[in-house]
Amino acid sequence: MNDVTITVLPGDGVGPEVTAQAVRVLRATEKRFRHSFTVLRRPVGQEAVEAEGVALSDLTFATCAQSDAVLFGAVGSPPGGAVRDLAARPEHALFRLRKGFGLFANLRPVRPLPSLFGASPLKPEYLKDTDMVFVRELSSGIYYGHLDPVPGKPSEIRRSGAVEEAVDTLLYTAAQIEQVVRAAFELAARRRRKVTSVDKANVLSSSVLWREIVERVAPEHPDVTYEHLLVDACAMRLIRNPADLDVVVTENLFGDILTDEAAMLTGSLGMLPSASLGARRTRGGRFGLYEPVHGTAPDIAGQDRANPVGAILSAALLLRHSLGLHQEADAVEEAVKAVVGQGYRTEDIAESGCTLVGTREMGRAIRDALLEA
Repeated sequence: MNDVTITVLPGDGVGPEVTAQAVRVLRATEKRFRHSFTVLRRPVGQEAVEAEGVALSDLTFATCAQSDAVLFGAVGSPPGGAVRDLAARPEHALFRLRKGFGLFANLRPVRPLPSLFGASPLKPEYLKDTDMVFVRELSSGIYYGHLDPVPGKPSEIRRSGAVEEAVDTLLYTAAQIEQVVRAAFELAARRRRKVTSVDKANVLSSSVLWREIVERVAPEHPDVTYEHLLVDACAMRLIRNPADLDVVVTENLFGDILTDEAAMLTGSLGMLPSASLGARRTRGGRFGLYEPVHGTAPDIAGQDRANPVGAILSAALLLRHSLGLHQEADAVEEAVKAVVGQGYRTEDIAESGCTLVGTREMGRAIRDALLEA
């Protein structure tokens, strides 16, 4: 495949380190499968604030808009207090990308590797056959607040004399719910044909509407079974019987929390990739933003200690969902599985008897495995 453009936004903290390894794996994919990718690098987050005065410049946004996909690292505010200017907050870059490109479905696959069962706090018998994908609604909900203020949707701390109060707005339209629920059912139809819809309908009006929309969409997919599950019950099932879950669809904040919990099934947050997909079609699929689930990890930034697997697996999702290169995506995932199976470990997944390596060495091993397969 030629004429493909990927914009890389490394960002802050460990972002540049892990995205560098993901790009090297993409280059190895080019070599093995005879493709040609144009890879553009642009600053984002604190790096962009220092260079351009804002966390995401118009030039960077336009570069992303002209690309088939975006590979993202991580962003985060520097220590030392809040930044008053919204456009200069590193986190605002991610919100602008999500809103600007209509990214509404965040896919987070959770598939523990058998060779890493020992790195998880769960017993191996609970992890066997676990293979799920979270579909997190990304465009609305209570998650949007002070970083993306909207008139009529307050998110603030109020003070009146000695009285303090805080308010956040959880708002969903039927259309927002419907598009992510439909995406979840379409994904389930290509997998094990089961959808688990997670909400808090015994408390929240938004969840009552959520259930109603699921009931409307479900008949369009008669070959897919579905269930409703309260978010607290889902949190328990993730620990007690994770193999029972196939496609889990939920609103923004619930998805953010549950996927961090699910990461522990894989052994580390550093193992989890994600794909944020929008409605725009590319030649091979949908335009998307791809990033590891972990954050900037400033305590280990620049020390060659971060786990690059989440970023590398995010590159595999990019190949699959935006470029339509399914064989290539499978090959990257198999290379990760092979290297971890050989005992290579970054410190977050280290076990007795393993080969402890840094960010660069883990990336090199995966790249070599991909080329040698």
